[in-house]
Amino acid sequence: MSDQSSDSIRSRLPPDLRPQIPDHAACQTALSLAADALPEPIFNHSVRVYLLARWLAIKEASDWARPDKLPLLFAACICHDLGASDNYNGRQRFEVEGADAASEHCASHGLSTDDCHKVWCAIALHTSAGIAERIDPFTRLVRVAVKLDFSPTMQHTYGAQEYAAEIELLLPRLNVEKVLADAVVKQATKIPEKVDSMTWPDSEKHPKASWPGILLRAHLENSSYEGVNPAF
Repeated sequence: MSDQSSDSIRSRLPPDLRPQIPDHAACQTALSLAADALPEPIFNHSVRVYLLARWLAIKEASDWARPDKLPLLFAACICHDLGASDNYNGRQRFEVEGADAASEHCASHGLSTDDCHKVWCAIALHTSAGIAERIDPFTRLVRVAVKLDFSPTMQHTYGAQEYAAEIELLLPRLNVEKVLADAVVKQATKIPEKVDSMTWPDSEKHPKASWPGILLRAHLENSSYEGVNPAF
């Protein structure tokens, strides 16, 4: 946990965005966890994902747009990339490490077992195309919001271009695609053992068919490439 208070973290957000953060203890401390663990590009992305998820929930008249539901949505979105940080780097793939950390955080604030499981599923599956969209409405909302932040095509499909551009002015991208991909690959190359060729152990950290595994393979195919990972 950061030494910085949740109020000081909140004050770093643009003034227009501060009222949109749910006034719930689990959200304030989750915001601090994310700010402490994540580099600015990934932190900004995580806040944008929440704003996009909230925007989409309102647009679709989802139950998850209700004020009493928003704290859970915020917790899942702000924590969805925690596993890509050094603070929460373990032997499981980053999605699972982040899901475990977020679920434990929610439980520590008295959230129900069912709500903690919802957060766990949404984070663990947020890179699982075709599964996250269908497992339940909450997990779908987080998955679609992540895609909206990365895909202009998705923004066009959902009519989110104007809103996405608006929040990017407040929370700049700062080359998050490269920063996030590099963080995931860095973890994959070091855990559980050194990777030095086009063959690597199919570990829990980077299963070959997973997003971390695919990013790792693309990196190994051209390890000197300094741009955004082609498999992002």
